[in-house]
Amino acid sequence: MKHYSKQIYITLLAIMSLCLLMDYVPGAGFIGAWVTPPVALFLGLVFALTLGQPFPKFNKKASKMLLQYSVVGLGFGMNLTESLRSGSEGMAFTVISVAGTMLIGWIIGRKLLKVDRITSYLISSGTAICGGSAIAAVGPVVKAKDAEMSVSLGTIFILNAIALFIFPPIGEMLGMTQQQFGTWAAIAIHDTSSVVGAGQAFGEEALQIATTIKLTRALWIIPLAFVSMWIFKSKGQRVSIPWFILFFVLAMVVNTYLLEPTTAGSAVGHFINGIARKSLTVTLFFIGASLSLDVLKTVGIKPLIQGILLWAVISLSTLAYIYCL
Repeated sequence: MKHYSKQIYITLLAIMSLCLLMDYVPGAGFIGAWVTPPVALFLGLVFALTLGQPFPKFNKKASKMLLQYSVVGLGFGMNLTESLRSGSEGMAFTVISVAGTMLIGWIIGRKLLKVDRITSYLISSGTAICGGSAIAAVGPVVKAKDAEMSVSLGTIFILNAIALFIFPPIGEMLGMTQQQFGTWAAIAIHDTSSVVGAGQAFGEEALQIATTIKLTRALWIIPLAFVSMWIFKSKGQRVSIPWFILFFVLAMVVNTYLLEPTTAGSAVGHFINGIARKSLTVTLFFIGASLSLDVLKTVGIKPLIQGILLWAVISLSTLAYIYCL
């Protein structure tokens, strides 16, 4: 079965990739129309839960690297001035929500559910900023054990996968504008990958707003890591800086001032941006294929409840903020 699962995995990956590339063949774009971010994530999830993980190390490494490259590539399709203007309304709430989420997470996790200190803190960190990236950065600082990292990442990953499926339909049902949905998705969805995927599913403007706010929010990993170092009295620990965010900003600068002003340059930016969107879709397949039955068993009920309650609080409070603007 393991041998066949590897063959099926490679076949699925090859079919999706080829179908996506058909978009560059005149008249053949319809062939890859079915390969959307939610579909790619769903295929990965179904594969992992039925056939296991034939390439766990490859999945983890490929999803991390491809996500970073994809985010940088998205910068070549965005105008710096317009993106900053459209995303500025979400900046103030970002500061408040990060601190508020950490506090509420402590109350729910430690006081109500009695989740262990580090696991509760990691789940709150992942919800407050950018999911797995925040947990990966803060984990070593607070000296988290492998089991604590696995439970926290598993909890965030499950909720993150759900968000990609349910947020766009909820946005449509509530009649949200592109601006509103982009802000909501950036703050209420955990990982950058699902934020970008949900924004892309909702609309072009929502994608740009969501990406800008989410990556600005992700920069809070750095101060959170230093605060965590002080709270847990961890000395000599290295803080992981998300350098790809800076390259994303650089890509926007290049696109805005070098590529967009010329027709040829604009075409180059559009091409890079298109490749980035397609690679992001493949990334979501890798992420989906990383979820296993072992992860589901490891998570347990209390950390999952903490994650769900905290997610509900930040989602509803963000909606209230958006509709009060």
